[in-house]
Amino acid sequence: MANKGREGTGTSKPEGASRAPAGATVIINPALLRRWALPQPDEGGDKEERGRALVVGGEGETPGAVVLAAEAALRAGAGKLRVAVPRGIAQTVAAAVPEARVFGLPETGTGVISGRAAGKIVELAGGVQCVLVGPGMIDERAAESLMKKVLPRIKGATVILDAAALACLKASGRNSHPRDSRIVLTPNADEMAGLLGESISSIKRDPPACARRAARDFRAVVALKGEETSIVSPDGPEIYLNRAGNVGLATSGSGDVLAGLVAGLAARGAEPLRAAVWGVYLHARAGDKLAQRVGPLGYLARELSREVPRLMSELSRRKRS
Repeated sequence: MANKGREGTGTSKPEGASRAPAGATVIINPALLRRWALPQPDEGGDKEERGRALVVGGEGETPGAVVLAAEAALRAGAGKLRVAVPRGIAQTVAAAVPEARVFGLPETGTGVISGRAAGKIVELAGGVQCVLVGPGMIDERAAESLMKKVLPRIKGATVILDAAALACLKASGRNSHPRDSRIVLTPNADEMAGLLGESISSIKRDPPACARRAARDFRAVVALKGEETSIVSPDGPEIYLNRAGNVGLATSGSGDVLAGLVAGLAARGAEPLRAAVWGVYLHARAGDKLAQRVGPLGYLARELSREVPRLMSELSRRKRS
């Protein structure tokens, strides 16, 4: 890839973060992100140089979730996009996201991706920089069975697990991933409770501590979604805390957009921690922009992605001293 600033498998930090004490809280804000700029494509570079993403998900009743995630990945800057969904909804998704190449996968009688699709998903993951699995997946048992076959066979790409795809971690056990794996988890409090085997109330009492425990246990970057989203890497002392956003973001499809944004940023070259921090903040600030223009309630998840290119441009400009 020719992207300027494309990262290796490690987790870079913004200027000054290496001096943070263990457990330090770092509030995500424009100043932080300007010190931790996103990788930029070479001038004159083509779509091949901006990175490829693969989005896997959907069921018969939830094609929209994949559409939301796919568009968000493109809005975040991915150059090329592959989308893999159950065969029964492939045409619907292809019509909704004409920029993507859409693949229909073998499905069960209930419209869920079949375990027989594992080989095809691994094939599609070859040559991409990021694989997002989960948007629109509801059947945890089916998702768990599929991901047990797929996850160990994806090499080199950042893997983002969302929604029912998170269930595979419960089955695989803690500390089962290599230390150099590039995994991002985007659970809400309910999903985190399932991962850690705790009550939702205990997760909500101390989200940063729960995010840190999950990051350590599953050797992954964790973005625990909530009123304040906590982001932790498995090997860093900092807890990145997002306080932007508003109640309007608590709407159907919002999480799919967030997962897609992180995927797009990872595809264009951001390492997992940076992709998660930027993605969470962009998602929240997009909600703030819509709340100002549309109203605090009633804006739609599909509108969030459209705010992102301008926000990225604004956040990427360094202020003159």
